Amino acid sequence: MKKLTLFLLLLNFAAQAQDKITWPNHKKAVIVLTYDDALHSQLSIAIPQLDSVHLTGTFFLTGDINNLTIPQWRKASKKGHELANHTVFHPCLSRDDNPMASEHYTVNRILHEIEVMNNYLFAVDGKSGRTYAYPCTETHVGGKDYVDSLRKRGIIKYARIGGDTNAVITDFKHLDPLKVPSYGLEDHTSAEKLIAFVKKVEESGGMGVIMFHGVGGDYITTSTQAHRELLTYLTKNKKDIWVTTFQQAMDYAMANKPK
Repeated sequence: MKKLTLFLLLLNFAAQAQDKITWPNHKKAVIVLTYDDALHSQLSIAIPQLDSVHLTGTFFLTGDINNLTIPQWRKASKKGHELANHTVFHPCLSRDDNPMASEHYTVNRILHEIEVMNNYLFAVDGKSGRTYAYPCTETHVGGKDYVDSLRKRGIIKYARIGGDTNAVITDFKHLDPLKVPSYGLEDHTSAEKLIAFVKKVEESGGMGVIMFHGVGGDYITTSTQAHRELLTYLTKNKKDIWVTTFQQAMDYAMANKPK
């Protein structure tokens, strides 16, 4: 009986080992830093902080980009940051701070809006193969789930949903590329919590996607200091942690996922 138990344990360990991804350059894990809503604090604080330590992030932009900010976003793209799709009007379920009510949308309308935003972004950075984040992390409009319709339309490579500190990705074999979980932050999330999440990802050998909004301003704000401390930790541990864009991380994960 003991021999059988030991044999089953060994089989389990072997299966877990086969399911893990080997990250580039002997890295132990990957962290993706994402920023939503094309906020000014991202241009004035987050991107300069990232650039100062030679790290890149993914910025999910809306139609709020304009003639003043587009040159800055174009410059960010040239430095390696990813400009990604967050729709033109950011529709969500009705609430006071969001004027575009997603319950009045149809699936075709949201897909068209995503296509239009792809075109806007192409005009900014000249790139295609866009990634996407669901506004308010909602995958429904007008009471209908549009994930499979988005998949069939083929206008998005990968899409990010919400989550919490448990959103550590280790099962790449069954990961839906259009429903990639992320760690959604609360207002004033501390550096300690951010680094604790990164450490959890390191221990798992998997991937962690962090969802920021404001940095040092705007809303759902992460303080300038907390953001800087996170980047300092990532930089000090760059031997073990691969910090890259959402598209680059997912391209690698999908190409190397267990069969």
